[in-house]
Amino acid sequence: MKELHEILEAPDVPSLLELQNSFLEIFKGYEVSFKRYFLSSAAQRREFPEETVPVSYIVQPPLDGNSVAVWIYLVKDPEIELVWKSGAVSSLDGSENQTREILEEYESELLSRGLSFRENCVRTWFFVHDIDNNYAGMVKARRENFESENLIPSTHYIASTGICGSPVTEGALVQMDALSVCGDFSQRYLYAPAYLNPTYEYGVTFERGVRLDFGGNRMIFISGTASIDNRGRVVHVGDVVAQTFRMWQNVEALLAEGGSGWEDVQMMLVYLRNAEDYSLVAPLFEERFPGGTYVILQAPVCRPDWLIEMECIAC
Repeated sequence: MKELHEILEAPDVPSLLELQNSFLEIFKGYEVSFKRYFLSSAAQRREFPEETVPVSYIVQPPLDGNSVAVWIYLVKDPEIELVWKSGAVSSLDGSENQTREILEEYESELLSRGLSFRENCVRTWFFVHDIDNNYAGMVKARRENFESENLIPSTHYIASTGICGSPVTEGALVQMDALSVCGDFSQRYLYAPAYLNPTYEYGVTFERGVRLDFGGNRMIFISGTASIDNRGRVVHVGDVVAQTFRMWQNVEALLAEGGSGWEDVQMMLVYLRNAEDYSLVAPLFEERFPGGTYVILQAPVCRPDWLIEMECIAC
């Protein structure tokens, strides 16, 4: 299987859609497996046509001056089946109740396909509106749900990102995207204990990263990773540049544990709490990853002291 992860950016929705068409013409023979649009406002959702592939829309403004960006996941001759879940939301009250219903419905959906949340789900993304006030409810519901699925420290969790993002659905405080896989594959979880601590030590339940092996291929999903040490402490409080370097160090350690490196990274999503830090961070990424496939978004991280976070996929 060959995977390609591309971020395309354009000033507005119409020109972005034109750019997508040109891009997909170049990669005839590939199939679009999943898309996620990063919007500057929920109103932009109305400008997009309906699509037949799983598509997620989330308000996380690009910070490079453009109003919208898209992540497109392409596959060709897949050796495993990729089962994407996009834009799952709930109409219940509160982030805790919404998260609980989202997870329960997703688990039932997987069971109906003969799949298991515990064994087949390899990656989740939780977007939390007003994260400083709603994150705790999401974390509580996720932890309790995972315990009911026997996802505990002695078994395993799931690679994940929990980040600020506003769903386009009115009243939704939490939105989930997820990826499950079906076929002949194995999973290996990544910890980098010299740099990072297990997440359950500070009350959250996700894996730092996961490596999938299938056929002759390897894919590594690195969860949302910030400037943290192996005791769970925020490192370099107040210094976004120093936090960026420590974040890179942590991600590099996880990639190395998975038998990979920056040269294998196909996509990166970078989240900044403060838009004004873009002028400091963007040159760092441009220098280290010239021509790299990444987008920098305004999206506060789950702790106020964390100024930056990133995730990536390596193949």
